[in-house]
Amino acid sequence: MQRAIVQAIGAFAALVTASTEAAAQRNAGDWDPTAREFDRRSGSGNSGQLGWPDAPADAPNTTLKALDKILSSSKLSAFDRSLYLSIRAYQLSRLGRDADSRKDIDEMGKVLPAGWPMVLSSTMPELAGGGDRAAALRALDHALLRKPGDPWLAIGQAQVYMQIADFQRAQVLLDGAVGGAASEADRRTALFVRGHANFDLGRYVDAITDFDSALAGRTTLKSRLSPLLWRYAAQVRARRDGRNALGKDLGLGTLDEWPGPIANFLLGRLSAGELEVAAETDEAAKRSNGKCPAAFFIGIDAIRRGDKRRAREQLQLAQARCPTVSEFNWAASSELKRL
Repeated sequence: MQRAIVQAIGAFAALVTASTEAAAQRNAGDWDPTAREFDRRSGSGNSGQLGWPDAPADAPNTTLKALDKILSSSKLSAFDRSLYLSIRAYQLSRLGRDADSRKDIDEMGKVLPAGWPMVLSSTMPELAGGGDRAAALRALDHALLRKPGDPWLAIGQAQVYMQIADFQRAQVLLDGAVGGAASEADRRTALFVRGHANFDLGRYVDAITDFDSALAGRTTLKSRLSPLLWRYAAQVRARRDGRNALGKDLGLGTLDEWPGPIANFLLGRLSAGELEVAAETDEAAKRSNGKCPAAFFIGIDAIRRGDKRRAREQLQLAQARCPTVSEFNWAASSELKRL
């Protein structure tokens, strides 16, 4: 689902500069934020706009007209309709039309009764990165009035708060999401995101516990790799031996596929220079701005070695490379304040 959502938001970005219909049918799968981190087609820099082009002054109204046109189609799947309704709800909130925004969120509940909170939880943090986080929070506030205590909506709201470095409020929301999760998969997701809030708050032992718990039930290397890498980072900051734990969990698995080279680097199998080359040449890394996590983990390795100067350089580089919707940006910014 997350790849479909990012693709739709990319279409939304295109609509900002050209009012053309750009809707494609996509299949909705399970959303996993651990995959999202290393598969986001994100731009660089602190704008947080996912590499969007500069928007003209009348972009909000231009985009709204294009979204109206898309949603007038009778050929949209239930998922796509819900997805574009969520984007329009955000846009209406930006324009101060909160009543209309709430109507679109209510319509999402009718169109996709079981999945609409997950869709909204995914789109709002991504759209909030464009700069209007208040609009995203208003939309999520209404959604939570419609479905109080929903863990997915709480996760989405927490991620917006983390974009503005309010990690304390995010953690409170995520505590509720963990406690209110209806399934183990939902609980794993909430634990993983709460791990980031704890990491950014400097509560590294709690972050280790959350990332470790988020591993439960994951059977493939691809699904396990992101929690393992983040657990390693928390272990380094807690002055624990993360390298042996990482090597034990990864075993002899093949780590050629991105972000596997990051793990190879942390295990001492690649140099920092070789990791940078992989981040710039690997096709999957190039599509997902692999230079962003590469800089972050090179910085974490420098902390492990006690090289604070190198750590600051790499974390500042991660800040520059990673958009403000990125967990790497939040973590790099938080760590720089503590070095």
